[in-house]
Amino acid sequence: MPSTRDIRRRIKSVKNTAQITKAMQMVAASKMRRAQQAALAGRPYSTLMNEVLGEVSGAAGDFTHELMDKRPVKKRAVILVSTDKGLCGGLNSNLMREAAKLDKETTVFITAGRKGSQFIARTHRQLAAEFTYKDAPLFSEARAISKFARDLFTKGEVDQVDILFTNFISTLNQKPELVPFLPVTEIKGLGTLVDDAAPLQKSEREFIFEPGVEGVLSALLPHYLNFRVYQILLESKASEQSSRMVAMKNATDNAKQIIKDLTLEYNKLRQANITKELLEITSAAMAMS
Repeated sequence: MPSTRDIRRRIKSVKNTAQITKAMQMVAASKMRRAQQAALAGRPYSTLMNEVLGEVSGAAGDFTHELMDKRPVKKRAVILVSTDKGLCGGLNSNLMREAAKLDKETTVFITAGRKGSQFIARTHRQLAAEFTYKDAPLFSEARAISKFARDLFTKGEVDQVDILFTNFISTLNQKPELVPFLPVTEIKGLGTLVDDAAPLQKSEREFIFEPGVEGVLSALLPHYLNFRVYQILLESKASEQSSRMVAMKNATDNAKQIIKDLTLEYNKLRQANITKELLEITSAAMAMS
């Protein structure tokens, strides 16, 4: 049975842990607000760009672009967007569980985030490239990832490219998603970035494209892919900070409950010791009388 001194030490240790988790919760909450605002702010632009691309592709007729070249899939690349740090609940474990379902022999990975790279190394899968991105993702970081994936596709080293990431739905809900990237065969409204909306169709309005439909489509497709990666990085960062804030809040609440239970145990033990001493004093007094 632990002594009162041991319980006091445990209470002090748990209080120190609670202070750390509380501080991490506040930091994550601050970062979460900025990350969520950035992710939500990019969605209207994504939707509008998809509408424009839908109009252009609808007017292109039989014109095809190398980024729209659909071919039998013998080898595919997956851009795995994870976090650099842990302490964010089950976010990374859920993501890696989805990655583990992919065929080991025919899939090559492009990672963004250290946790993804560590998973690929630990499971002895094929790693084509490793990228990092900041707490506030930069468009240049997304462009580098997109360009590397496009080069793999256009050179024929892979026949398909997908992106596996954690989609931000709400502060309490983040879901791993595997979305197509290349070839560009369907232009979907993103809304919440990933949805079951039907591909956008060319409207009844007539547009004139300068210098021409082919030129506009050739210039727009790379930018569309760059921004798609950028928006996914924003969504992943919003998911990470939301999950970390919730995890640290749960840890703080659990620490407070442990302190409460230890304090109760300490008081019971202290009361038992006092009662024991009183009985001993009383017994000694009765024996002397």
